[in-house]
Amino acid sequence: MRKGELTHQTILETAVRLASRVGLQGLSIGGLAEELGLSKSGLFAHFKSKTELQVQVLEAATVVFTERVVRPALGKARGEPRVRALFDGWLTWDRDKVLEGGCIFVAAAAELDDAPGPARDTLVQSQRDWLDCLAQAARIAVTEGHFREALDVEQFAHDQYAVMLGFHHAQRLMRDPQAEARARRAFEALVTAARTPTS
Repeated sequence: MRKGELTHQTILETAVRLASRVGLQGLSIGGLAEELGLSKSGLFAHFKSKTELQVQVLEAATVVFTERVVRPALGKARGEPRVRALFDGWLTWDRDKVLEGGCIFVAAAAELDDAPGPARDTLVQSQRDWLDCLAQAARIAVTEGHFREALDVEQFAHDQYAVMLGFHHAQRLMRDPQAEARARRAFEALVTAARTPTS
């Protein structure tokens, strides 16, 4: 890796951490320059605009999420074990504050839901990819005979994601000590309903 690439990567890692604290809208080239102790003009050469900075931060955060949540789950056995690993990985991602400010994607969704543009488009694509990942894991569980053949895997992914978002709200905003237990009960109900009936 060339020195310039390493510098850019280091800048992005700092930008992701900063955005998790101040939000994407609060993130600026000037603020990032101050955080890093670099010149604003030097950072401008990397990003050109606040919008480009936001897009690259979301892309970098997606890489971190993939490495911390998705890739380990893909190493688990096909079917229900993988479905469970994706759920557990997301709870760990949110609960253990991999990023200081919590899940950057949930926070960005509140900021960008009514703000058309490249940053919103990037976030939407990352969340569609995540839902596709959840649906594909459920689809494989059907193929493996763990889940029933008639299961609507897109609905299963939607409901699983809703449980995850509910956990985030209960844990971080409401400070509910039962947040994880409630999320796990909701997830178990989903899995039980999805399973292939035994005779």
